Amino acid sequence: MKKLAAILSVVFIASCGGNDAKKDSSQNTNNDAKISFTVKGSDTVLPLTQKEAEEFMKKHPETSITVVGGGSGVGITALMEETTDIAMSSRPLKMEEKIKFEEKKLYLKEVIIANDALAVVVNLKNKIDKLTHEQIADIYTGKITNWKEVGGADLKIIVYARETSSGTYEFFKEHVMDKKNYATSVLNMPATGAIVQSVSQTDGAIGYVGLAYETKEIKPLAVSYDTGKTYILPSVGAAQDGTYPVARPLYYYYATEKESITKPFIDYILSEEGQKFVLEIGYVPLKK
Repeated sequence: MKKLAAILSVVFIASCGGNDAKKDSSQNTNNDAKISFTVKGSDTVLPLTQKEAEEFMKKHPETSITVVGGGSGVGITALMEETTDIAMSSRPLKMEEKIKFEEKKLYLKEVIIANDALAVVVNLKNKIDKLTHEQIADIYTGKITNWKEVGGADLKIIVYARETSSGTYEFFKEHVMDKKNYATSVLNMPATGAIVQSVSQTDGAIGYVGLAYETKEIKPLAVSYDTGKTYILPSVGAAQDGTYPVARPLYYYYATEKESITKPFIDYILSEEGQKFVLEIGYVPLKK
């Protein structure tokens, strides 16, 4: 499986043809393209969308696709403001977001394009290689602050998380922290790549990243959801068979009025060829 070691920049703004998003990005912004549109949002979904857009444009040179990160919330807001044609998200829409779309008379379609496993990672020097769900929650809520409390060295735990607009931030809070609040000492990072970089450079660090962002510079931990009886490492296989519990769907949202423009690209991602790239990049295909 190809990992994304190259994606370690703090700022994740990637363009696959075309310029910045315009109010009506369905209009031609490239002299060589008859169709152009923008995909914006989740940094988790970003690497996959970049690859899929690149391959789709090889087959359809009349199409220009601009791909921009920033977080799930950023993408959903952009969709609401009609400055993107597709919003990438690592979480489903919130009820208040659905209400706002209805008030604007923007009718959306939701598509799950892949699945993802969320890995809890530490610095390579850390001797800890597994934690229970409860221990991880206690670290992120500030109850546990030193690695010696979980069998490690006498070393302060430096905790990294995504920023609040990230769907990964919310997913982790709900499914790993049991909806408890993050400690005020947690360092919120603007992109997943920033977490990878910070954990790799900080001895006592811990963070969480999508499976596709795992690199040799950080160490994923085995996680137990049965109070320490069974520990499972994050992997595509473990996410597919349900043994690794910290897994989630990845979403595209788009307005029905833009379906004629965006659906061919989405259909490509859902195709057998598109799902091969899902696996190649490090995500979990929709089918085994």
